[in-house]
Amino acid sequence: MVNKKIQRTYCGQITSQSIGEEVKLFGWVHVRRDLGGLVFIELRDHTGRIQLAADPKRNSSVHNIFLSLRNEYVIAATGIVQKRPGDSANSNLATGELEIYPEHVELLNTCQTLPFQLDEAQNVDEAYRLKYRYLDLRRPEMQANFRLRHAVVTTIREQLNKHHFTEIETPILTKATPEGARDFMVPSRLNAGLWYALPQSPQLFKQTLMISGFDRYYQIARCFRDEDLRADRQPEFTQIDVEMSFIDEEDIMAVTESWITAAFKCGGINIPIPLPRYTFKEVMDCFGSDKPDMRFDLKIKDLTTLAAKCQFKVFNEVASFGGFVRSICLPGKANDVSRRVLDEWRDFVKLSGAQGLMWVAYGQDIDGKPQIRSAGLDKYLSPEEMTELKTLSGAKDGDLVLIVAGTYHVVCQSLGRLRLKIAEELKLIDESKNKMFWVLEFPMFEWDADNKRWAAMHHPFTAPHPDDLHLLDTAPDKIRARAYDVVFNGIELGSGSIRIHDQATQAKIFKTIGLDEEAAKEKFGFLLEALSTGAPPHGGIALGIDRMVMLLTGMKSIRDVIAFPKTQSGTCLLTDAPSKVSPEQLAELKVASTVKEKVKEEKKAEVV
Repeated sequence: MVNKKIQRTYCGQITSQSIGEEVKLFGWVHVRRDLGGLVFIELRDHTGRIQLAADPKRNSSVHNIFLSLRNEYVIAATGIVQKRPGDSANSNLATGELEIYPEHVELLNTCQTLPFQLDEAQNVDEAYRLKYRYLDLRRPEMQANFRLRHAVVTTIREQLNKHHFTEIETPILTKATPEGARDFMVPSRLNAGLWYALPQSPQLFKQTLMISGFDRYYQIARCFRDEDLRADRQPEFTQIDVEMSFIDEEDIMAVTESWITAAFKCGGINIPIPLPRYTFKEVMDCFGSDKPDMRFDLKIKDLTTLAAKCQFKVFNEVASFGGFVRSICLPGKANDVSRRVLDEWRDFVKLSGAQGLMWVAYGQDIDGKPQIRSAGLDKYLSPEEMTELKTLSGAKDGDLVLIVAGTYHVVCQSLGRLRLKIAEELKLIDESKNKMFWVLEFPMFEWDADNKRWAAMHHPFTAPHPDDLHLLDTAPDKIRARAYDVVFNGIELGSGSIRIHDQATQAKIFKTIGLDEEAAKEKFGFLLEALSTGAPPHGGIALGIDRMVMLLTGMKSIRDVIAFPKTQSGTCLLTDAPSKVSPEQLAELKVASTVKEKVKEEKKAEVV
């Protein structure tokens, strides 16, 4: 008779329905407790933990193995699931009412003393955890992050497949682009002196696929940007990249809403659709940001009409030169914000280019007279003008009004950042709320002061609004782009646009951003030629997977949802990359290093 092989059971699969069943478990010893006779261990795999017990009277060989076990030893165990005695259940464990007295235990591997204990990792320096990333990833919290990431990506794929998209891979070794962030460069061995670039996005390839007639494309794309790093940025990252033909903005936004809301449900967040839509001008005017956090109010109010006619020189001059005077009203804070804090806020807005911060505190009326304190404004504005300021700012008795004057950019940036700072300091953000929405009609161009030319705000393949196309030669700053961003709780998840699909318009856009005909042909000749072969109207979007999962898991750093991330200096502490290569490798690539070796410390000492 052939014995039936027992199939593996996972710790997290064991329930009260498993009582009486024989199971075979594999995993790591999470903790061991020796009670002077009975020995207990908690066995852990990626699904959870369960208690195993060994009694010398019941099975001395298993008991002896248990005595030798230490944390993170790897074992296999076979036994019958049984209910724990009533007074020994562990309510903190999903399997806390169950246990197993194994009949057979096999030690699969031992473990040396760890550089840190897994249950104490939250108190360990991140650099140390990154060096021993294989241990850090063993932790249940990190395992959960990557299981959720897998669920998100799987859900997105399923949704796009339902909408008849085709997943297509595009090249990793490609051509350097003149726009956007700095490229990572790769020398070609077979073509000496020539270089590949790692893609910042599959933008040109996915447009080419539309010209090829694929109609609907997507890709879980690896992208690379050689730029300074921060908590939510990595040199290599993953985005969900989508492109569609014969569509307009509403089409692409509707499809995107279907898969992004399904992805957020994986993290327990329900987002109602359709998402609200706001123009770039609306969010900048009201919130001072193109990715505002709308979980709290504090809208910016305009005081420029008052500034233009008042006698206060600072306000009047700003308004007369085309600037703006705008404010934020803090309800009920007239007497709650100290002068020290107001001075801190003044210094903060100066970091965004503002000359200063004016304020007015409208106290409660006493004997019918308003009690007003201000940073000197009441000396320059009449009582009637102070009342008008109160009305325009939306203030009531007991409110504090903060005011900044300057150019549109300075006022928006300084008040937008101050708005967020105040919300965080005064705890105004309702963490139970979630706000996702679209921002539309971005400016097509922004002025690049360093290079003294216009630059594309998104990228130079974005289509201009058809109503603004006539402004291309006379007022590029007035042109709206057919671009759209999706924003969640003050963070941009991704952006997209309707693309230029005719060669003549694309050539004009290149010219506007300073690429003459020869330069445009050198950089994008294949695209211009492809556009002349019957390119359909098309558009798309790209959203960052890493950032999305970071938000869904509640992590503070994007590194906690990337399996093997880089540090802020762009290094991998696990593998010690980047690293030196041999002179022979450089010679084969026909590349010479211009970086001189550092003089060793002992050599320096000898010189001294």
